[in-house]
Amino acid sequence: MARDLATVISADVGTLFCGDNLALMADLPDGSCDLIYVDPPFNSRRRRTSRMDRSGYDDRWPDGLAGYLDFLRQRIGHMYRLLSARGSLYFHADWRTVHYSKIMLDEVFGRRNFLNEIVWSYRTGGRCDRWFARKHDTLLLYAKNAGRHTFHVLRDGQYRTDGLKRDEGGRPYKSTRKGRLYFDAAGPAMTDVWEIPFLSTVSLERTGYPTQKPLALLRRIVAASSDPGDVVADFFCGSGTALVAAAESDRRWLGCDVEPRAVDITVRRLGRVGSDEVTEVSNRRK
Repeated sequence: MARDLATVISADVGTLFCGDNLALMADLPDGSCDLIYVDPPFNSRRRRTSRMDRSGYDDRWPDGLAGYLDFLRQRIGHMYRLLSARGSLYFHADWRTVHYSKIMLDEVFGRRNFLNEIVWSYRTGGRCDRWFARKHDTLLLYAKNAGRHTFHVLRDGQYRTDGLKRDEGGRPYKSTRKGRLYFDAAGPAMTDVWEIPFLSTVSLERTGYPTQKPLALLRRIVAASSDPGDVVADFFCGSGTALVAAAESDRRWLGCDVEPRAVDITVRRLGRVGSDEVTEVSNRRK
């Protein structure tokens, strides 16, 4: 393992590193990850800082956009190599650079392996008087091999049943040539627009680390694109939301972040999931 990487947790259920994720990815074997979620810096050109303890990370690049894209390019190539034959990548971005990232990902993964542009709509925050308020992020979903990738249809919400006929038990249905067509009791299949609230400043889920993503978002990703026992990796793990979602659902996890404060928060959160292995290693570290 590279010298600038520190192993923070090493257990059967998962491994957590503190250090440069490029060094980690270069050392990992081909096909070792079944699902990769990454939420890299967005090139916001400012320091992202927690209001609680001033922890965070610098999202400014000396070489501007060119330097930022070079940073991503080196890592995207490794992500492709590290995915198993049935693996998928969720690349989290926003309006600043998602279009540049899409072109780069197409080059590495191939356009035929692009599956979805997922819009995460959260509708929270301030207002704007000069353009439409920017209230969504984008997740670019790629498969290592489209058609062989793991994917589970998820269902949520309610059907629109106005005007439909109802049977003797009150269940709505459509009349077709083949007879009655009933809706799936679990609800309609999810689309590529996800309405999930952002974490409010008073949310009990808040860890204090900036740009933390809600567990509901990562639980959905893990459920859709992995199976129990799979390895879920996040190489920009921040406060560890993806790793927690993986641990909750009996997946193995692999995480890394360059910020020690982020890794400390992740250790605490993983310890609360209920894994004896994680708790034991975390206590030894302290």
